[in-house]
Amino acid sequence: MAQRLLISGLVKNPREILAAGAGGIAATISDAVALLLMKNVAGMPVALSAFLAAGIGAVVCFVWNKYLAFRDGAPVTLDQLVRYGGVALTTAILTAGAMQVLVVNAHVPTLLAKAVTAAAIFFVWTFPAQRRFVFKKPANVAVA
Repeated sequence: MAQRLLISGLVKNPREILAAGAGGIAATISDAVALLLMKNVAGMPVALSAFLAAGIGAVVCFVWNKYLAFRDGAPVTLDQLVRYGGVALTTAILTAGAMQVLVVNAHVPTLLAKAVTAAAIFFVWTFPAQRRFVFKKPANVAVA
């Protein structure tokens, strides 16, 4: 799949997808811990737990991607936070829906469902949206 992304031109800098993937893993771990605590300890429904936990993962992901993956040294702006918030909200909705289907309807174990969901959403939605919309480099800036 990563090779197809490289071939399609989506990833002009392979370092970015690797760094964003690492950030996605860090965010997914924090998200998964929060999800399990909300679902198993607090007894919250899986879709609500997945949605709220995605917000925690979104904060981790934003910081990681801004400064490490996409090396965006510009100050954080309200406009960038709004764009990121839109991407994160869409990710949270997609995650909640997929988790509901996989865990509740298909009886897939929660952590396996979370791993599959996170990977699929990363490649199909999150990375492309962040690269092209949230952390887009100005035309005159070279990609490292």
